[in-house]
Amino acid sequence: MFDFDSLREIFSTISKNKLRTFLTSFAVAWGIFMLIILLAAGNGLRNGVTSNFARRAQNSVTLWPGWTSMPYNGLPSDRQIKFDHKDYDLIRNKIPEVEYVSVRLSQRATLSYEKEYGSWNLEGVSQDATYINNLKVANGNGRFLNKMDIDNRRKVIVISPDMKKVLFKDQDPIDKYVVADNNIAYQIIGVYDNEDIYDNNPPAYIPFTTAQMLYNKGYGFRRIDFTVVGLKTKEANEKFVESIRQRMGKLHSFDPSDRSALYVRNTAEDMLESENIFSTITFFIIIVGAASLMAGIVGVGNIMLITVKERTREIGIRKAIGATPFSVLKLIIFEAIMITTAAGYIGMVLGIGLTELISTAMENSPSDGPSVFQNPTVDLATVIWSTLALIIAGTVAGLIPALKATRVSPIEAMRAE
Repeated sequence: MFDFDSLREIFSTISKNKLRTFLTSFAVAWGIFMLIILLAAGNGLRNGVTSNFARRAQNSVTLWPGWTSMPYNGLPSDRQIKFDHKDYDLIRNKIPEVEYVSVRLSQRATLSYEKEYGSWNLEGVSQDATYINNLKVANGNGRFLNKMDIDNRRKVIVISPDMKKVLFKDQDPIDKYVVADNNIAYQIIGVYDNEDIYDNNPPAYIPFTTAQMLYNKGYGFRRIDFTVVGLKTKEANEKFVESIRQRMGKLHSFDPSDRSALYVRNTAEDMLESENIFSTITFFIIIVGAASLMAGIVGVGNIMLITVKERTREIGIRKAIGATPFSVLKLIIFEAIMITTAAGYIGMVLGIGLTELISTAMENSPSDGPSVFQNPTVDLATVIWSTLALIIAGTVAGLIPALKATRVSPIEAMRAE
């Protein structure tokens, strides 16, 4: 067992070599400090880029119809592709990888309430848009669109916090009516949360069936959004997109290789590419940080070798009066662990403290647009793994000197100067 006498002895040894211990500890602290800073910088870059996907599910796909650029099966080029209920049925019911589906129609409109008014986009969507676009309605702020709203073509609307602020000031807008162009009144059923601080003009949402009836002559839509499941690799996503082109080409009689006939944006594929890039960056950051930390660990190993050499006579006397090799091994290893862990924790605390200060300063500073660098901090898992790495490194640093100490012969130690 490790007792307080051993602890006092370790502190006594350290105090006799203050400068040497300080310099070695500084190398360890600097190594873990740089590792934390580099990992936090990598996380900040990752958070900044992935924030661009915050308004959409990370496994979403969007389809837009276009114009054909080549003839197909006797049909001419320059044909306009139009989406209708057949496309929705195909995506919704005949493709097993699809989870949520929402079509979309957009219309610019002026909304007014009493004397207040403003111009916003009205987005005609289905109830699944709440999952696809990460739209949340907090408790007390009403609800989002549901299936009955869609099926019954209700004139209901879910507004943004910006609309609430402009049109209703401090009033509760739920169940009130806003009037759009052509004297169309929409009943407000909810106010969704807008977490995108850079979106200065977020839209309102209405049932797509209502948007079809009022703004699209009761027919079709201009876009399909849906989420997919089970596509974990870039190759699987590419294969899925190609199968979508094949099936849509068959439905609308266009060549699947005609890229201008159907436009596809696959967020899942984009996210996988981003993750691969950031995984590579993180790997190199860990390598660089680990190399810095290793330099400090080598220093601890060297100082422990010097300590063993200086204490050869003392170790020999210990063994001569009955000290076991394990007790000598334990003493040297614990001293290495103590130096490494204490110095490492200082570097870790300083690194985490600095990253938290930077993150807080960035959150409180005004910004004119989206940033590619956000929340540069490290998570709890990184702290835990760093702690384990320090303990293991301290053990390794003290192991070779400790093994050398256990091989000291009492007779030869007595002759040591």
